[in-house]
Order: sequence, then C-alpha cells, then structure tokens
Amino acid sequence: MAKKAQSKPQQGKAKPKGASPLWNSVGFGLKRHSSPHGQVTAVSMMKDEGSYVIEWVAHHLAIGFTDLVVYTNDCSDGTDDMLIRLEELGLAHHRRNVIPEGLKPQPSALNYAQDEPVVQNSDWVMVFDADEFVSIRHGDGTLDGLITAAKAEGANGIVVTWRIFGSGGVVEWSRAPVTEQYLMAAPTTWNKGWGVKTLFTFDADYWKLGIHRPKMKTRHIKTDFPDRVKWLNGSGAVMEDYFKFRGWRSITRTVGYDWVQLNHYAVKSVDSYAIRKLRGNVNNKKDKYNSDYWSLQDRNEVRDDTMLRYSARRYEIIETLLTDPVLNRLHFAALNRVEARLAEIKQTEDYRELVAGLAVASAVPISQIVAKPPQARDKEKIAALMSEVEQQRSAKAKADRKAEGPRAPVEAVPMGSYIPGLPDVTADFEGNWVENHGLLLPADFRVFPRAALTLIEAGKFERGLARRLPAVLAKGATVLEIGAAVGFLGLHLAKVRPDLRVVMAEDNRGLRLTMQRIMARNGMEFGDRLAVRDGVLDWAGLVAEVVPQVLLLADPRLTPDALLGLLPGLPLAGQILLYGRLLEAHHQALGPVEELLIKLGYSPGMGFDPNIARGFVLR
Repeated sequence: MAKKAQSKPQQGKAKPKGASPLWNSVGFGLKRHSSPHGQVTAVSMMKDEGSYVIEWVAHHLAIGFTDLVVYTNDCSDGTDDMLIRLEELGLAHHRRNVIPEGLKPQPSALNYAQDEPVVQNSDWVMVFDADEFVSIRHGDGTLDGLITAAKAEGANGIVVTWRIFGSGGVVEWSRAPVTEQYLMAAPTTWNKGWGVKTLFTFDADYWKLGIHRPKMKTRHIKTDFPDRVKWLNGSGAVMEDYFKFRGWRSITRTVGYDWVQLNHYAVKSVDSYAIRKLRGNVNNKKDKYNSDYWSLQDRNEVRDDTMLRYSARRYEIIETLLTDPVLNRLHFAALNRVEARLAEIKQTEDYRELVAGLAVASAVPISQIVAKPPQARDKEKIAALMSEVEQQRSAKAKADRKAEGPRAPVEAVPMGSYIPGLPDVTADFEGNWVENHGLLLPADFRVFPRAALTLIEAGKFERGLARRLPAVLAKGATVLEIGAAVGFLGLHLAKVRPDLRVVMAEDNRGLRLTMQRIMARNGMEFGDRLAVRDGVLDWAGLVAEVVPQVLLLADPRLTPDALLGLLPGLPLAGQILLYGRLLEAHHQALGPVEELLIKLGYSPGMGFDPNIARGFVLR
C-alpha cells in the first residue's frame, strides 16, 4: 500500500481535505470533531429521510466521525436541503447522486464516492445507510478509542456486524429519537441478522468501495498487499483470511459484538413502515417493504439499551443544530410533512390492511424466519479466482507455521453455556426442542449463546458432564447444585440415577422459568427426590439444611474469595465439583481454592477435563 502522509490531529475549525467551497461558509458554534486518527469519514445515501437526518447526523458526530458524506437522489421532503445547510455549517458534505441509466442508486453513489476528494483524502472510511447507527461498547464509546484499540492490535480495519432492531411493539408515529424508541433486538446469535459494514483505512488505489465491505482491486490480489491487510471483528478478534477477498456476512467463527455493532433500524414503528412503503427506497427494489421483510426485520427477542449511553451528548448536539434557523425550519417542515401524509393514509383501506398484515407477520417465531440470499454475481468466476488465491495463501500460512516451530501452549478457556445477565423469557418459546442426553432442551436464543445452541441442535449440550457425572457420584447420595441455571444437569441426574436425591438452587428468574418449561416439556415434577430453591443468598444455611454428600458449585457469585470464606465452615461433603458459570468466570483464580480443599482433606479427582470441571473427593 502506498504510504499516506502522516495525519495530524485537526483543529475543530480546520477545513477537511477535499471539502467544497460551500463547506463552513456560514459561521456556526458547533465544529467538526478533531480526531487523532485524521479524517474518519462516514459515507451514506439518503432519499426522503428528512424526519431522521438530524438524529443520524447528531449521533455520528457524537461518536466521533469527523466527516459525513451523504448522497441524495429525488428527495421530496427537504432531505437534500437539510444536508446542504449542514455543509454550509461545516458539519457534513452533501453530494448529488445523478444516477446513470441502468444503474441503481446505491452503486451509483458509491461510484461517485470512490472519486470524491473528501473520501479519497480520508484516513478511515465506513459506508452505511441512513437506518444504521454505529454503537460502540468499547471503552468510552467513541471512534477515537475504538480505532486506537484496533491500531494497538496492528489492525487497519474493523468488520462491524448488524444487530437487527425491531418495532418493539410500537405502532404509532412519534418524534422521539429512533435510538431511544427502539431498544428490542434480535439475539446476537441470530445469523440471519449478521450482515456487516466495514470501517477501514482507505486508499483508492487499492480498494473499490462496496456496500458491505471494500473490494480489493484485482491487480493487488496476488501481491504481498493482502498480507498487510489485518481486519478485526466486532469483538477485536482477527478476521479470517478469506474475508479479505469475499463475503458480506459474519459467520459463527467470525461474528463479534463486544467492541462494536451496527444497529439496524429497518422497520421502526408500524406507521413509519407504512410511510416508507409508499415512497420507495434508496435502491429502487420493487415491493421491498412487504410482510416478509417485516417478519425478517421486526425482531424483538432481547433488550439492548447500549445506545442510551449517548443520549446526553446526542441531545446536546441536536439542540445546538436546531438553533440554526434554516435547519430548524427544514427539520420541522419535514416532520409536519410526514405527519400530514400519515394522517391521510390512515384513512385508507390500504393502511388498515397493512397494519393487520404486519400484526400477523410480527407473530412469526424467529425460528421460522426464512431469508432469501441475494443472487451471486459471476459465482463460478469468483469462486475459481478466490479458490486459487486462498489455496496459495493457505499453503503459505502452513509453511510459515512450520518454519516457526512448536508454539507455546495456550491456556484453554471454559466455554460459556449461557448468555450473561437476566434473560427476558416471559414470552413462551416457540422454537425447536431437541433431545440432549434424554432430555428435550429448547434451542432458545434468549438463553443460550451461539456455541451452546450449536451443541444443543447436535444433541451434545454439556456432553462431558452429562456422560461422566452419573457414573462417578456415590450411590444413594443427596446432591445439592448451587447455580443450577436451567437445571439441565440436575434434571439429567434425577432421570438417569433414580437413587439420588437432587436439590437445585438458582436465583436467576429467567433461567428458573426456562427450567420450569424444560420440566413441563419432559413431564417432570418436583417432589421428594427432586427439589428447587430460589432467592438463596445464605449458601452456608442451605448446605446445613440439605446436608449433601455431593456439592455441585456453579453459581458465578461464588467468587474465589467467597469460596475461601465459605468452604471451611461447611459440613464435609464426600464429593465437590466446581464447574459451569463459576468456572467460566473464575477459572484463572481458583488456585487458592484448590489448595484450601486439599488442606481440608480433599484430593483432586473424578476424571474431568479441568476446562469442564474441577472435581475433589474427600480422602
């Protein structure tokens, strides 16, 4: 890659490289952000988004984009005029998208952006739409911090995965911010919502801008340039090599949301959807906004309110923008126009039919959603070229690893079986139930992360524990499981070992409700041999009450310090097992606990992989 001149932090009043004479031609108090990473530019396309322009601009100024380049075509609601005014105020760059015959609006805009001076002079570029908002979990929630973290990993790009946000049951139109009205989303494990957009260091000589990811120009594919491309996923992990050449979606091995995600508000309220359906879309797709599209995009399984971290700063910017009389007039004219139009269509039979149809579409369970893949372009040609390139790179990577010699051992980390937090499972689960070790389990996105769901679908959930534990527990023992989660292990023991008495304790309401559903599905009931405790904080009192011969410890609140204080005062159980969420959370700090158990008369044993469970038997 041709080395660019070192970017220097720009002052707020500094003119961005490539800006038109119109930019900052009107004095205004709010100035563009000054980033230590140079020009960090968002490229977008809009058509009749007047109701949302102010919020979209304010949000992306708040998180730290220095420049917003927006292409418009055929606007009838003042969207283009608002962006022209924002350019005059020095806060955005408006460009006309004059669409050549035979070309769709979005590709047309990207062709223009490829040669746009502001974009060509940018250090980092990201292409995304007007219904997409960048949401950063990492650090202070800014692009400056996110890019700094990426650079610390030697990376020059971040692949940001969609998070689909639904209507949240909202029907009526509202002027409230999109980012605060809609806080219900698809599970992070829902792969139909794993489309991506890419934030990356841009050089027009090497890259062709694309909707989801840039395309490496052909003349550079077989050079050493791909070795200099290092992109991270949304959790800061290195993307797989193939993604440098192809793909527009995350897959199970590459998806990540820990650092950043792209909130996709494709439907909003029913009224907002009705208005959009009547005015077309940026890519001129015929009947795109139908009931099938609503079913796909109206996902409300999990609450995600990360966006609220930006509320104060976003409001501050919005209020400042609306102090400009021209922008104020255009903004409220757009709102009044859309509300007048809505009042008209609400009187029509088409509106009533649409509302009824969307209500039916909203009821489609997430497990029954079908998404049609886009048609591939020159599929055979692309596959042949990429196959050759990837085979060469794979062979080179193997040779490099062999030359490096044996790698130092890396500590394995226990895999999480449950989504952290308090899952909202008040609505019944309507998806698949799969048999795992004799028990039917729900493949519930609200409860289990993607890796655990894969195991559930294969009938292999907690296989290591389920296979071995029944064989090693003492005959006729009373088993107390603290941190039983959805009860899989305890229910499994009760089913395959009728000689055992099993008492499960779990305080997480969502997990306990799921436990009840699993019991009902499997025809199991609580009784003398199988019991549950909730609201338990006095663990010592619970142990004294139950007097277990087997103590299974999986509650993540049992920290190493808590265990060091608790274990010496407990009646000695014959067998103790540390596993599950406790092991996931504290596996690196359990050394003192294991030493204490040995002092109390226990020996390590029971034959488990230490990344699955740590077993101890009283000598």
